[in-house]
Amino acid sequence: MHILVLHGPNLNLLGIREPGIYGSLTLAQINELLDHEAAQLGVALKIFQSNHEGELVTAIQQALGTFDGILMNPAAYTHTSIALRDAVSAVGLPLVEVHLSNIYRREPFRHHSYLSGVAVGQVAGFGGNSYRLGLWALVDHLRTAQ
Repeated sequence: MHILVLHGPNLNLLGIREPGIYGSLTLAQINELLDHEAAQLGVALKIFQSNHEGELVTAIQQALGTFDGILMNPAAYTHTSIALRDAVSAVGLPLVEVHLSNIYRREPFRHHSYLSGVAVGQVAGFGGNSYRLGLWALVDHLRTAQ
């Protein structure tokens, strides 16, 4: 089983960016956590981060035929990107959306996700563990759907 992990804009600054909201883990540490969990689950990951919406759209499109599902933290694009939603819809791969913070306890503009309507599910508010929980949920979904 092959999972594509996508990290959206500004996540490359984790560890120094507003640690009171996003925690002190760096993106490298989150990726290490994901690699460890993937090994326990017996799945392969490809991890990609971009600050550019078009690069994330391209990664989603190129996932078709190569990956079984997508784990994604769209970050700020959660609330703005119809293009990401359309790409996920177009490829039809199961997506689990993750967020470090609870977007529903934050500013009102963060309460809407364009991706949630095309996602299998969403995990938010558990810091770095959101990724771990999201990966477990995605793998469980894929194994159950087979």
